[in-house]
Amino acid sequence: MVDITNKSNTLRVATAQAIVKVSKAETIKAIEQDTVPKGNVFAMSKAAGLLGIKKTPDLLPDCHPIPIEFAGIDYDIDGLEITITCTIKTIYKTGVEVEAMHGASVVALNMYDMLKPIDKGVEIHHIKLLKKKGGKTDFKSRYREQLTAAVVVCSDTISKGQKEDLAGKAIIEKLKASDVSISDYIIIPDEKETIQNKVKHYESEGIDLIIFTGGTGLSMRDVTPEALDELIERKIPGIEEAIRSYGQNRTPYAMLSRSVAGTIGNSLVLALPGSTNGAKESMDAIFPSILHVFGILKGERHN
Repeated sequence: MVDITNKSNTLRVATAQAIVKVSKAETIKAIEQDTVPKGNVFAMSKAAGLLGIKKTPDLLPDCHPIPIEFAGIDYDIDGLEITITCTIKTIYKTGVEVEAMHGASVVALNMYDMLKPIDKGVEIHHIKLLKKKGGKTDFKSRYREQLTAAVVVCSDTISKGQKEDLAGKAIIEKLKASDVSISDYIIIPDEKETIQNKVKHYESEGIDLIIFTGGTGLSMRDVTPEALDELIERKIPGIEEAIRSYGQNRTPYAMLSRSVAGTIGNSLVLALPGSTNGAKESMDAIFPSILHVFGILKGERHN
């Protein structure tokens, strides 16, 4: 199965349809009057569909087991055609499109099975997905102006050449995947004044995203949060909470990181962990949805 451990839970909704076409009006009449020999067609087919939805990962090898939190099955009769719609909802890491299509198809098959003794011309048509929502793509910012970023690695050992930077490069890779242009990438020691000077410089240059990695731990040399707290005009606690919550699901030590998020003017400033996994997971937690902030900041600036 596809690895979804890097994804976050979001509300996922999918609606699918199937159409059952009968060959004579008497069949529709029998369904409506509940005179089909095998029983109530709509009620029994709905029950079959609900069971089918729950069994989807048991039958399709690449489907993940998903907590189904809502399943709705509806019917609409138009002449000799019965349109089945199946809607699924969950809050999870992956979508429910296949579950919705599977549910609609099982409903249709059960209807076929119940109707075949009285109608040899029953057909199933147009099993398809009608709509879906959820996942990061639904929350991608619609802001289209080119965004710029500066990535600053805060580390005494890396600045001395004693260790290779991997965290900063992981951040850059994620930024490029989100169509953010890299204006600068530097490595500096864990010095409060140096950190503050870099923030002031990038903000004055109009850099949109100023991302620090490193110096967010609890050692005496970890001063990135203190340096930034003196300059940040508006903290954004929700971003910090999202980073730590995402990390805590992956390692219990995430609670010890002091990530920072806030704005200075129209620049968004982030301080992320210095470990490679910590930096990568922090970016996974908030991108690309975090880019929505620029639609607000730049919208205000342009008014």
